[in-house]
Amino acid sequence: MPMFSMDNMRKLKKFNSLATGKTWKMFIAFNAEAMSDGAISKKNKQLISLAAALTTQCPYCIEIHRENAKVCGATDAELAEVVFIAAAIRASSAITHGTHMIEHDE
Repeated sequence: MPMFSMDNMRKLKKFNSLATGKTWKMFIAFNAEAMSDGAISKKNKQLISLAAALTTQCPYCIEIHRENAKVCGATDAELAEVVFIAAAIRASSAITHGTHMIEHDE
C-alpha cells in the first residue's frame, strides 16, 4: 500500500481500541466541537482547514477537508481561492523569515 493512501484512514478506527484511557474519545469529541457551527460556519471552518492542510501539505487532510467543504456547499471557485490563500501564506512566510538574514541597519 502506498504511504499516502486514503485506505490508511480506515486504520483510525483501531485507535479507539488501542488508545488507553479516554484520549482518543476526547480527541474525537474536541474535533467534532471545534468543527461544528459557531461564530464561524462549518463551511468556512472546512475552508480554513483546507488552507491549513495545503500549507502543511498533508495529503490526508487536504482530501478530507476538500470533501467536507464540498459537503458543506463550497464551490470550485471557493476551493480555488483557498489554494491561492494558502500559496500567499506560504510565500509570505518565506519572505518574512527571510528578514532574519538581513543585517539590522538603522
